[in-house]
Amino acid sequence: MSEDDKIPLPNLEADGAVIDAPPLTAEPDGPTTRVASDLEAVFDVPVKVSAVLGRARMDIGDLLKIGPGTVLELDRKVGEAIDIYVNNRLVARGEVVLVEEKLGVTMTEIIKAERS
Repeated sequence: MSEDDKIPLPNLEADGAVIDAPPLTAEPDGPTTRVASDLEAVFDVPVKVSAVLGRARMDIGDLLKIGPGTVLELDRKVGEAIDIYVNNRLVARGEVVLVEEKLGVTMTEIIKAERS
């Protein structure tokens, strides 16, 4: 790949909320739009997403007794917001939802992290 073929990467160390990204070029017949295929280069980058419903502390002996049907008391109340982490970084808060008899999570608040 020659120097001319390289696509500039965004500056992820930027101090503000705006990340330096290459400017979009407008199409002659209208405004520029982006589609999912524009992100194809990052589709197979692995990320770990966790939705924390609550936490509990217990002794190892009690932990070993856990089996199917065991009820654990968590530190969150029903209806309280849950934390959503991406790669161990808090990024949002949300709620547990039921979709076609399966549990899901919907984001209700995006957490804007301060960069150091």
